[in-house]
Amino acid sequence: MTNKIGYSLAIGMAIFVTEATANIDEIVTVATRAEADLAQVIGSVSVVDDKALKLVSHAHVQQALSRVAGVNLHRGNGQEYLPAVRSPVLTGAGGCGGFLMQEDGIPVRAAGFCNINELFEANTEMAQRIEVLRGTGTVLHGSNAMHGVVNIVTPDISDQSSLGLEFGANDYGRVKFKSGTDTLGIAANFTRDGGYRDQSGFDQQKVSLRHRYKSQDLQIDSGLTATNLNQETAGFITGLNAYKDDSLVKKNLNPEAYRDVRSARVWSRISKSEQNYQLVVTPYIRYSQMDFLQHFLPGDPLEENGQKSLGVQVGYYRTLAQGLNVIAGFDAEMTDAFLKQSQDAPTNGPAFLQETIPQGQHYDYQVDASMAAPFMHLDWEVNDQLSLSGGLRFESMGYDYSNNMLTGRTRADGSECGRGGCRYSRPASGKDDFNNWSSNLGAQLRLSNSHSGFIRLARGFRAPQATELYRLQRAQQITDLDSESIDSLEIGLKGNSNLLSYKLAIYHMEKDHVIFRDSSFFNVSDGETQHRGVELELDYDINEQWSLGLSATQASHTYRNSTVLGGVDIRGNDIDTAPKHFGSARLAFTPSDRQSLELEWQSMGSYYLNPENLHRYEGHNLLHLRAGWSVSESMRLYANISNLTDRHYAERADYTTFSQQRYFPGTPRTAQVGLEISW
Repeated sequence: MTNKIGYSLAIGMAIFVTEATANIDEIVTVATRAEADLAQVIGSVSVVDDKALKLVSHAHVQQALSRVAGVNLHRGNGQEYLPAVRSPVLTGAGGCGGFLMQEDGIPVRAAGFCNINELFEANTEMAQRIEVLRGTGTVLHGSNAMHGVVNIVTPDISDQSSLGLEFGANDYGRVKFKSGTDTLGIAANFTRDGGYRDQSGFDQQKVSLRHRYKSQDLQIDSGLTATNLNQETAGFITGLNAYKDDSLVKKNLNPEAYRDVRSARVWSRISKSEQNYQLVVTPYIRYSQMDFLQHFLPGDPLEENGQKSLGVQVGYYRTLAQGLNVIAGFDAEMTDAFLKQSQDAPTNGPAFLQETIPQGQHYDYQVDASMAAPFMHLDWEVNDQLSLSGGLRFESMGYDYSNNMLTGRTRADGSECGRGGCRYSRPASGKDDFNNWSSNLGAQLRLSNSHSGFIRLARGFRAPQATELYRLQRAQQITDLDSESIDSLEIGLKGNSNLLSYKLAIYHMEKDHVIFRDSSFFNVSDGETQHRGVELELDYDINEQWSLGLSATQASHTYRNSTVLGGVDIRGNDIDTAPKHFGSARLAFTPSDRQSLELEWQSMGSYYLNPENLHRYEGHNLLHLRAGWSVSESMRLYANISNLTDRHYAERADYTTFSQQRYFPGTPRTAQVGLEISW
């Protein structure tokens, strides 16, 4: 009944707003890699623009993306998070494979080597805008673009310069700097956060450089982003509703936990244009390395991983006839990656864990990977009212895996563990190959000058992640995994006027060969899930001084396969960490061009903590207040208060057999003030 009400409300609002009428075009690149008018993109694309990013001045990317319908990032501690875009919050070794995270159109990580927190390797704090394609990507995206694509657009070259200083609770401080000339630009930020929990906090540095060369028919845009994160991590607190206990919320039960991350990406976009075509070649190089203590696992093992990769994106844009355009291209990359896991002390806890999780080295392997993918996409403006688009992509991915330890589930020295054997299992060296097709087909009908409706069909996929193939447990010695696939149907309405803009989408997605760890702790790919929802984004100017913004999501994410867990067949159950509804509403007051005030209501619905649907988090509602004052043309003051009413809540709630309910407690009321000087 709740779903029916949500759908009816959304459709009713859409009927109302289609009476409105003309607005300024907005340019995005997330759908086609080239600048495109947002109104002409067939599908659901949202943009958090420069104005909103300045207002939020986020310390964590979740604060900015909560303004987008369908996006539900759950913060961990420090800069950590778990992602959700038109999906439940996905966890596990390959959960991040459901989303494609990009910066300036370049995937932040190689396709088979994602990281669940990988947006902390992008310079989101200095972004010019953040683009989100909700739902399955286009044929220009490939592996991982199943539930959504997030593209961080770093600042373009500008002769404007600015310096920002921010201070806040818990020894928070940040310096932001941006400057440029006609051909060179830099955007950097340096952050120190003492953390509101005991022995927690982080130091973070991010720098982005841009360079441009331009001649009559050739343009070369180049970019570099380098990041460094040193984080002292606070882990879960345990016990039913522990996040409501003032004596627990600041405690850090894992003071030894940390995460150190370094990353760099360099790219050049070489564009050659003629009268009716454009050739774009984008070579890139990526590097990342991370060491972190896995405080959420028994024994607190240390993981060390790293990857080096190089690749190229080739796109050929040509006008074939009046209104008919083609994009043909080729993507390729090569990756050299490693992973090690070790434990420097005996495991604490029940005797079973002590015996099966040994001290010493658990994994040590290297993977060389290659990917190649040709694609073609067509856009056809049939007439002034109707536009069609469609595309096809073939992608081949290969892994060459080398195990640097003894094969099997023994200790590092070859001795056997008691109680049936060691938890961690190392497969023999070998090779794996995955070949996949993706496609999309869409139609958009212009209802008036400013309003349109669309329908879109898409098939997406992701190859198994390296960790799912080679980081095995218990008796499993080999995997037989298929690539995950998803089929998506989406219907939407969108439009704008001088006072009102809106985006409404209804979607239905079915995912097959879902990879998960079964009751025998084997990695298998026979899961099936279903995802349905309604999303509404609305911005309305009440008058010259007051405006209202809304991002609302009503969704249902369920298991379709029959699997017995804990004596319960989960078929038809809600997927854990999949709230039925969430969103935010924003009331803004702008008494003059120099002053602004925004009150944001952020709502999180309740959700189940396990597939058996036996334990639940009740959800929460938060208020945030933001204010800005331009003292002069060159000086701006601003202040943000998060969790204005000082509510007890959980950023993330979870359930495990040994720990039972566990939580990352939400931050109490905190204030942040800033000063920006520009010239």
